[in-house]
Amino acid sequence: MGQGWAAPGLPRLLLLLLCCGRPLLVPSEGTTGQGTTSQGTTSQVTVNQATTSQATTSNLVSDEAEARKFVEEYDRRSQVVWNEYAEANWNYNTNISTDNSKLLMQKNLQMANHTVKYGTWARRFDVTNFQNATMKRMIKKIQDLERAALPVKELEEYNQILVDMETVYSVASVCHKNGTCLRLEPDLTRLMATSRNYQDLAWAWKSWRDKVGRSILPYFPKYVELTNKAARLNGYQDGGDSWRSMYEMPFLEEELEQLFQELQPLYLNLHAYVRRALHHHYGPDVINLEGPIPAHLLGNMWAQSWSNIYDLVAPFPSAPKMDATEAMIKQGWTPLRMFKEADNFFTSLGLLPMPPEFWNKSMLEKPTDGREVVCHASAWDFFNGKDFRIKQCTSVNMEDLVVAHHEMGHIQYFMQYKDLPVTFREGANPGFHEAIGDVLALSVSTPTHLHKIGLLSSGDGSYEEDINFLMKMALDKIAFIPFSFLVDQWRWRVFDGSVTRENYNQEWWSLRLKYQGVCPPLARSQDDFDPGAKFHILASVPYVRYFVSFVIQFQFHQALCQAAGHQGPLHKCDIYQSKEAGKLLADAMKLGFSQPWPEAMRLITGQSNMSAASMMTYFKPLLDWLVTENGRHGEKLGWPQYNWTPNSARLEGPVVGSGRVNFLGLDLEEQQARVGQWVLLFLGVALLVATLGLTQRLFSIRHHSLRRPHRGPQFGSEVELRHS
Repeated sequence: MGQGWAAPGLPRLLLLLLCCGRPLLVPSEGTTGQGTTSQGTTSQVTVNQATTSQATTSNLVSDEAEARKFVEEYDRRSQVVWNEYAEANWNYNTNISTDNSKLLMQKNLQMANHTVKYGTWARRFDVTNFQNATMKRMIKKIQDLERAALPVKELEEYNQILVDMETVYSVASVCHKNGTCLRLEPDLTRLMATSRNYQDLAWAWKSWRDKVGRSILPYFPKYVELTNKAARLNGYQDGGDSWRSMYEMPFLEEELEQLFQELQPLYLNLHAYVRRALHHHYGPDVINLEGPIPAHLLGNMWAQSWSNIYDLVAPFPSAPKMDATEAMIKQGWTPLRMFKEADNFFTSLGLLPMPPEFWNKSMLEKPTDGREVVCHASAWDFFNGKDFRIKQCTSVNMEDLVVAHHEMGHIQYFMQYKDLPVTFREGANPGFHEAIGDVLALSVSTPTHLHKIGLLSSGDGSYEEDINFLMKMALDKIAFIPFSFLVDQWRWRVFDGSVTRENYNQEWWSLRLKYQGVCPPLARSQDDFDPGAKFHILASVPYVRYFVSFVIQFQFHQALCQAAGHQGPLHKCDIYQSKEAGKLLADAMKLGFSQPWPEAMRLITGQSNMSAASMMTYFKPLLDWLVTENGRHGEKLGWPQYNWTPNSARLEGPVVGSGRVNFLGLDLEEQQARVGQWVLLFLGVALLVATLGLTQRLFSIRHHSLRRPHRGPQFGSEVELRHS
């Protein structure tokens, strides 16, 4: 799912990673409050003095010419500072070492001081009567210092809290009684994706939350307090109000709720269908056909994507699979060829080709020289107008081919707005960047496109193949909708005080039940802190942007397909080679953040509002099939028996982890168990041969004895002698 460009946000001190499947915002400035230089301390003190006196208007400057000089100076200096930071960050991510870490922290502090210095300066301007709307927009954006508005000591404390929470998450491992320990990546993630053992899944689910969530809880109330204080110093009511302001929509919450309600029929039918499939696999004691689904059975640690349980829910399991991986391997594709193909996709739309710096400086494969690197796929802007890179440990498979196009979509966005002032070099709203990457992936993953580039023999699938394709998409796109919606619903309530420390966990599960229809596999208490087991919660990364991006990418897709002259079902559309579609994208991307996002939306779709209609159109064939299938089984949509909980007896007994099995009462690795099985088989065969040989020997002796005079129990005497 959930994640990019590794340059700092504008002017926020966040490392924005717009990554594959799901984007992540990784707070990279966490240590800037430690070991502050004298320059940094001075700047921060100045900011806080300005903050406390910002209500005083006597010293404010309303001269627009002076403001223009200020933003020009800010832009020149920002390009240098952010480029140096991006280089240091790239060097660390592609060669993790102590020296590179130290340099990154130095550049991080330099960037923080720069933001504080110019943010304070920007607060001298009263933009109320400015005639130039662009100038007014730039100044107001620079004025928002976010966390840097805190007093020095509290800023240091805030940053340290973020560092400590991220450290808990990053180093956490859970261990079996025999001492075998598992990390989240790749161990627990693989277990949750591939295991179909109820106990193993419950053990992994609970152990991760015991280890991480409970450890995060002591930090979280103070984090909330300081987030709210920083927001108020910047003129917002609380932290949630500050986050929502990025969308420039006074009724954002109501509009998001409306979008969710529009998509609910699709989600409820998918939920009911998946619930029955799990009921068939796991049985009625842990799956209630009228209740919520236990959250650990959906193939993902947070039940945010269900694509990993496709094998349990495939509508037509015997239909041909539409995966190009085998063809890619047979044809000798390499990671470089995958990115060349992605570049070809963009140029076929009339968009910009990747510059020489991209091919010379990107890391498209995992290095083989022993360096430790961060393999998470991400796209990078170096803020000099010519240097753009991707970092990806690419494997030759269909999934990574889609990811390559997705990441290159972010690069295309960077290149399209590269001539704007740095203040405006970001997406039109927090969901736009990810939506641009995803909308391209919607075309690339179609059988039509894979046939065009020689990876499928035919682009026309059967009805069964179509439904299977849409089910795979829905397990990723539709299943994610309620989770991406509720995460910030919970945080906004925490920030505004309606959810307190005493009911953090209770409210978390109330929202997950209400919107997602899932429940914990075992009893939870207020000593647990299950929200803290999700990275974005502890890293202070807003999450509703992913909800927005998942909705608007289908609006973009439908508009681009219309421009490309596509006829037929929306899920079959491929915009490859359409210059008309490419122009719509380019015109919107060029705006960056220079205008409110509805203008960028209008340039692509012809309308200014977010709508779920395109998403419903895309999945309509699947919805029709689900309605019929659910009706055939008499499914009840929703979870009327919302108080139901799974049978805890299924959690009793020995629990083994990923790759471990119970073999003759022993907890062994799968490989050890397989060896044991072969040993037992060998011993069994040997015993059989020995038994047959002994039988033959006995028969021979008996036959011989019948031909001799009887002299007593000869056989018995011989056996006794043999053992004497």
